[in-house]
Amino acid sequence: MSRGGKRKEQDGPERKCIVTGEVSPKAGLIRFVVGPENVVYPDVLGKLPGRGMYVSATRAALTAAGRGQFSKSAKQAVTVPEGLIDEVERQILRRVTDLIAMARKAGLAVCGFEKVKAWLGNDQVRVLLQASDGSERGKTKLWTPEGARYYGCLTAAELGLAFGRQSVIHGALAYGGLSNRVVEEAAKLRGIREIDGGDTPPEKDTRLHE
Repeated sequence: MSRGGKRKEQDGPERKCIVTGEVSPKAGLIRFVVGPENVVYPDVLGKLPGRGMYVSATRAALTAAGRGQFSKSAKQAVTVPEGLIDEVERQILRRVTDLIAMARKAGLAVCGFEKVKAWLGNDQVRVLLQASDGSERGKTKLWTPEGARYYGCLTAAELGLAFGRQSVIHGALAYGGLSNRVVEEAAKLRGIREIDGGDTPPEKDTRLHE
């Protein structure tokens, strides 16, 4: 554990994507299994029985998997349900909002511009969350601390659901295990939704926190 109780990120077990052939940390891939009647099922929680097939969390990889890679990996003909990618997105979104809600109840998450800004000033932020449909001008008034993560792949309504409100534009998570899990799942959601953006808000105004 480093200073301030901040843990170093660990990649953990690795798996190979059946589409790209790249080996990556298992936490960053989406697991699928073949269930009854040879139907492919997403296993977002990683708990379903059976041999897992792992796919990179991008819409392109998921599309390619449904065009023959699932059958090739399973070494048998399988049925890929219509709307599988949308179902994966729905499940991961639910996972992200549930984890944020858990963090909020544990006192590890806040929302609202002033509360988030205060946490940023106290170096408490592990994850900065901002609504994809929020005002760009308003979002650039906050910043992502060094070593923290930024995600703008949820809408204001989705963030609101996580925080128990109608809508939320700005949210933040403190350091902790729950926040690390949000990072993993939000990265998948960002990939599936094909939303660009790394660890900083767009056109960040550094003058506001120099």
